[in-house]
Amino acid sequence: MTAEAEDRDAKCTCCEEVSEEELLARLDDVIGRYKEKPGALIPVLQLAQGIFGYLPEVALKHVAKGLHKPYSEVTGVVSFYSFFSTVPRGRNLVRVCLGTACYVRGGMNVLESLKKELGIDVGETTEDREFSLEVARCFGACGLAPVLTINDVVHHRVKPARIKDIIAQYAPVAAEVAVGERSA
Repeated sequence: MTAEAEDRDAKCTCCEEVSEEELLARLDDVIGRYKEKPGALIPVLQLAQGIFGYLPEVALKHVAKGLHKPYSEVTGVVSFYSFFSTVPRGRNLVRVCLGTACYVRGGMNVLESLKKELGIDVGETTEDREFSLEVARCFGACGLAPVLTINDVVHHRVKPARIKDIIAQYAPVAAEVAVGERSA
């Protein structure tokens, strides 16, 4: 199968209205392509998360059955790797670094400011599913601490006072207001 076909199969459908049966059919295609390959579990879970937007229980059970693995093994892998999520994530994934350099240089203050601005705690998603908040241990940008990422875009030397402006760059309302201001 081509990389293009894999991308299509793994395309996030979290914002589309797609039936569970259709999602499971896409997952069956993925399982069919990988089930005879050694080490198939992690790639199948990655593609499943792309299909569903996260890893719901029905997908985990389907993967376990399709790959002939114990359900406990599948959930163990999912809980071990921070890349995987069993809850729906927002359109924008915000990760705050709390590695040593970021922590010492105010990472906790940045995190508290984000929690206040978004109205959620670590591991949660805003009601409108625009933002999810997570903590990471190191982005390898210690000289730029404190650091946060939003959808893999790195924001460095972040100050709590800048959080509102940073979040506004990703909020759809901000984009709509900016377009409206330009056309007025």
